[in-house]
Amino acid sequence: MVGVSGGIAAYKTVDVVSRLRKLGAETHVVMTENATKLVAPLTFRTISAQPVIVHMFEEPKQWNVEHIALAEMADLFVLCPATANCIGKIANGIADDFLTTTVMACTCPVIICPAMNHNMYENKVVQQNISKLKGLGYEILEPEYGRLASGAVGKGRLPDPEKIVEKIVDTLSIEKDLKDVTFLVTAGPTREWIDPVRYISNPSTGKMGYAIAEAAAKRGAKVYLVSGPSELVPPFGVILKKVDTTEDMLRACLEVYPEVQVVIGCAAPGDFKPVEYSEKKIKKQGDVLCLALSETVDILKTLGENKGSRILVGFAAETDDVVENAKTKIIKKNLDFICANQVGLPDRAFGADTNAVTIIMPDGTCFDIGPASKYEVAMAIIDQVKNILDERRN
Repeated sequence: MVGVSGGIAAYKTVDVVSRLRKLGAETHVVMTENATKLVAPLTFRTISAQPVIVHMFEEPKQWNVEHIALAEMADLFVLCPATANCIGKIANGIADDFLTTTVMACTCPVIICPAMNHNMYENKVVQQNISKLKGLGYEILEPEYGRLASGAVGKGRLPDPEKIVEKIVDTLSIEKDLKDVTFLVTAGPTREWIDPVRYISNPSTGKMGYAIAEAAAKRGAKVYLVSGPSELVPPFGVILKKVDTTEDMLRACLEVYPEVQVVIGCAAPGDFKPVEYSEKKIKKQGDVLCLALSETVDILKTLGENKGSRILVGFAAETDDVVENAKTKIIKKNLDFICANQVGLPDRAFGADTNAVTIIMPDGTCFDIGPASKYEVAMAIIDQVKNILDERRN
């Protein structure tokens, strides 16, 4: 199902519907009244070969509660373009026209394609609404940077139709092949406190771990995400457990460990912690401050000591001798494979949206993934986990 709100980019949606029809998709179009001022419903009716719905109380084309019937039959709902007004309504539960009412009744995946003036897109209220929708499980296809209808240049341009259709096809083609599997994924950094206002940590943002949790959840798995401090919105459907220190992270993992079949340790827990914690803020003394540090608990090694039949996957962020250093951790931590990556490179830096890893198996076999988006890398890692699960079942 395609929803069209009243943005000038609505003309591109005609091409989206046309491309979907050529792929053999049955496509129903719902429009807001404002959208009909930009593209005539007759255009969509002709392209889709289906009635176009605009008004809540117009004569139904078939005898049912139409917005409910359409919502129930849909495999996917795409809102294209999505105006700031429409985004705000959905984010705040307002259903005052046929389009927003249908979205509220949908249980299928929903992809929202924002398109608007760049200043409007960057408005804090709009960004807050988009973040809220992400947290509620809506997929957001980010607008592109380019020349807008107003003549200005900025981020707010609707992606080209072929990219939107590619996203639709990708979403619909994800197989729910992990429905009977429970994952434990760790993500983000930990903090080891020196005093009430200072801590030792690292630049990890949690993006890779959150991407792995999202990929596993989309493939039907039950996912526990144990996350250190992070500003990221947790993926829809995962069970989030927020932690602070390395000890906290281990405790949270052990709580759910009995029921999981797969563990992917993607977090960057601190390796060292202060030997002594100061209850009061340490003051400057005009001299050198020496901190005595001790090693923190090794989370994956601890889990590996009671591995049983579980699949354990680790990550190794290295600055030198990447593969050799990672190989030593496979045996030490009793892992099924490890993902090694060299930190400090532009396409795999902390906080980057892309990554590249070398998967290393216990027999020394290696193969590379990426550079690619962290979500694509996550899917490839999940594929390797699925291969191991299938081998064991067979």
